[in-house]
Parts: sequence; C-alpha cells; structure tokens
Amino acid sequence: MLSSTELSPRDRLPAVNFELDDLDADEQKYLDFYRQVAVHEDMLVPLAEHHTTNSVHSYYVLFDRTATYGHPGDPQYVAVHLQRDWEKRQFDFEQKPLPLPSMAQSWLIHRGCPPDAISLNPQLGPPPADETTRALERRLAGDGDHYAMGRSYTQDDPDDMVTLVALRILDERDTSPFRVLVEEVDTDAWTHTLREGAFATAQDALQWCDDRLTGTAGPLPPVRPTAPPNRSVLPPTAAAPRPLGRSR
Repeated sequence: MLSSTELSPRDRLPAVNFELDDLDADEQKYLDFYRQVAVHEDMLVPLAEHHTTNSVHSYYVLFDRTATYGHPGDPQYVAVHLQRDWEKRQFDFEQKPLPLPSMAQSWLIHRGCPPDAISLNPQLGPPPADETTRALERRLAGDGDHYAMGRSYTQDDPDDMVTLVALRILDERDTSPFRVLVEEVDTDAWTHTLREGAFATAQDALQWCDDRLTGTAGPLPPVRPTAPPNRSVLPPTAAAPRPLGRSR
C-alpha cells in the first residue's frame, strides 16, 4: 500500500487513536503495548479500523512507516485487536505484523471483526490494477485460515517495490501445497498487482522468491483448482526452513 520511501509531502495522513487514556492496566500490560504497538504511534497509518458500538472491541489495519528502517524485509503492516473492559477500566490487546493488508484483514476477521467493516481506505496507497488482484485479496481476507504463515520479504525500493510471501496451504490433498504471493507496485501508474504461484516443495518456493529479488525468476507456476480445503488438518507449521532474501 503506502510506501515508506515515496510519501508526498502534501499528503495529510490520518493518525491512529487507540482511545486508552481513560483506562488503567497493570504496568506490564502497558509496557507490552508500548513495545509491540505504540512505540512508533506517530508513524502508524490506519488503513482500516472498526469499533463496536459499545467501544469494547476495536480492530485496526496499520501501516508502519518505520518497519524496514532497521530490518530490511520486515512486514510493514500491523493488525491490532483491542479489548476494553469499561467496568474494570482495563484493556487487553493482540497484535501481529503481517506482510499484506489482506492478511491483516483476515487476522482481524477471525478475531470477530465483521468482514464488511474492515475495508481499506481507498485514498491510502495504490489501488488494485485489475480484477485478478481484487479477487485474490478478497479470497485471502476471507480464507486466511486456510494457510500457515511461512516467510516474507518486503522490498520498498521505489525502482522495484515488491512483497513476497511464502505460505503453506492447510489441505493435505493438495499436491502443490506451498504458495508464493507476489505483490508488485507500479510507482508510475500508482497501482498494485497481486499474484499467486504453487510449488511442490518449500525449497522450490523459497528459491523462486530469491530469484525474484535478484531479477532472475521465471513465471510463477499456476495454481491448479482443487476441492474446497479440508479444515480437519494438522495444526499450522512453518512453511519454510530459512528466511527469504539476502543475508542481513
């Protein structure tokens, strides 16, 4: 979505408000929230947010403009679920850094956020370039629990703005269970595309990702249609044994 390197000075980005001023919590809870979420609060851009009518639950898709400053390749999005107990005047939270906005939406939806309430602000970031991108993003937002998270690499170079995600599909019947998602931003047209490829092994998936970062990758292997995923599967496991991208 947004680029941490290509923000226009005329853009007035919205600020996030976690609405915790009137709540108390133990010192460790505040410390955890500060370290995991609020340490860069002024650099977090809310791409989507939803609050229940009683303000007990709040859901956020946040873009972290500082994510790749010190750790190239790190996810640039953070999903946050806040829970407030107004009687006890306390709060709790969950958070997860994720490489794609649709994956952040999925994470929140599976924690109780209504699917139609967490749409991304179309004014923030490049829009989808085509229907293929829109369809895949809708599927990832709704079916994110069909995948086990593996490795990701976000490259925010304006000359090659790309995010690569290696996943494992949780359907034991699939003969190509390792998937690679590729989001590319066209900085001239200011649009983005998202594509998916299928691989038989984690090593093949990671090798393709490494080749994409060095500019030597071939076409993504197509995803073959399969039966609807079987949810009675083993618990998620890591999709790959090593990180994507160059050595840090």
